[in-house]
Amino acid sequence: MPLSVSPGQRFDDLVLDAVEHVEERWRDQLKGVDFAVEDVPPLDGVGPVDDEIESAGVPLARLLPGGRGAPPRIVIYRRPLELRALDREDLEDLVHDIVVEEVAHFLGLDPETVDPGYRGDAE
Repeated sequence: MPLSVSPGQRFDDLVLDAVEHVEERWRDQLKGVDFAVEDVPPLDGVGPVDDEIESAGVPLARLLPGGRGAPPRIVIYRRPLELRALDREDLEDLVHDIVVEEVAHFLGLDPETVDPGYRGDAE
């Protein structure tokens, strides 16, 4: 075990916790969906984007539809979320809400249906 954990590792853990929380209810429907963390959104766009959550024009997350053998993929962008959060607790809540919103879009449901604990502060 390393003596210290990097900010990137801590963020990955937050995303993993949020995904695991949502998968408790929606595991079957989320089979085959990849979840990923990237530091920043690409500058030139990424192919067809089915859904994008943004703040002040900066993407916070994207749902990529998949195709040609590639699975659907939900990408969470670390730096824009870290910069938007007031503190660690706010970052945890923000990551949770963003994951819920992207899963809801993928499933065609309201975020409150995906997770009754959804706060809706991420938009």
